[in-house]
Amino acid sequence: MRPSSLLAALATGGLVAAAPSPKQPRAGSGDVNPFQGKTQFVNPKWAAKLDQTLRSFLFKGDVLNTLKTWKVQQTSSFVWVSKIADLSNIDDAIADARKAQKWTGKKQIVGLVLYNLPDRDCSAGESAGELKSGENGLERYKKEFIKPYAEKVAAAKDLTFAIVLEPDSLGNLVTNMGIELCANAAPIYREGIAHAIASLQYDHVHLYIDATHGGWLGWDGNLPLAAKEFATVLKMAGEGKKVRGFVTNVSNYNPFNAVVRENYTEWSNSWDESHFASSLAPHLKAEGLPAHFIVDQGRVHLPGARKEWGEWCNVHPAGFGPAPTTNTNNTVVDALVWVKPGGESDGQCGMTGAPRAGEWFDEYAQMLVKNADPSVFKLF
Repeated sequence: MRPSSLLAALATGGLVAAAPSPKQPRAGSGDVNPFQGKTQFVNPKWAAKLDQTLRSFLFKGDVLNTLKTWKVQQTSSFVWVSKIADLSNIDDAIADARKAQKWTGKKQIVGLVLYNLPDRDCSAGESAGELKSGENGLERYKKEFIKPYAEKVAAAKDLTFAIVLEPDSLGNLVTNMGIELCANAAPIYREGIAHAIASLQYDHVHLYIDATHGGWLGWDGNLPLAAKEFATVLKMAGEGKKVRGFVTNVSNYNPFNAVVRENYTEWSNSWDESHFASSLAPHLKAEGLPAHFIVDQGRVHLPGARKEWGEWCNVHPAGFGPAPTTNTNNTVVDALVWVKPGGESDGQCGMTGAPRAGEWFDEYAQMLVKNADPSVFKLF
């Protein structure tokens, strides 16, 4: 998961944003935060992967970080559904969330990621998917992926779902149309995401379209272009179809509230993810779109870890970010969440010894524990 190059972002970015003129908000966008009053689902499958990390610290006699790892295992994270075979992950999440809801008496909101567009990841390829547009990929996406995906969540009305739609997709259509694969994939991306939106219109399901992050679409010139692209796709979904909002920083490392402003953010008003959400919000409203956000803080880089915003792969040093919460101190942000399961590699790049994308990288997981935000351990 990565942004386009910083040069591509700057090429369409300016230093001063034109003030957008507001339009009537789209019907049904609503203002009720679906995360409020609910417990974010703790994914036991991801927690089980951290058993290796816990054992690593225990073997070293590192009691403190062993306890910290145990606490991280109790922290909510999203469940990824990245290929047709992963659809069973939804069944497992539903079963586990129902158990948690029964045992605790607390209403669960289950975070899911929908990530399987044909020609996925058109600007890079580390996370290229199983479907190809030239091999009937769009029809397979609709029939073999979206249809069962929708049927599974529709049947679980006793739970609430927050679904992240297609990370890294529409951002490529804003900044990377000079790449042949992205240009060819553009109509596939739009139709696929519009179909997913139309198929997931349930009261207990809340959709968040991926809006990349501040270092990608946060430049002043990109903000209105992004909002127009999102509006195009939502219009394609059909009259009255709605999303709750947008998600930022998926699988990236940007802080929500930067303690130190990095030098490479000098010319951007979106220098952390809170500022990005606030920068994008008026442009969304101008297009009649809901200006609500969730922000991935599963991994956050430490100050000075990157020389440029374009570094996206196993960035180090980094730590688990702030614990998931609805206390965001930003009126357009519904919640901080952990979308990317920390410990899974971004690819064979970045930190030395990194395995292929998606494989467990225990040395990295140990670093994330050691550098984790103190809010994760607030009960200690």
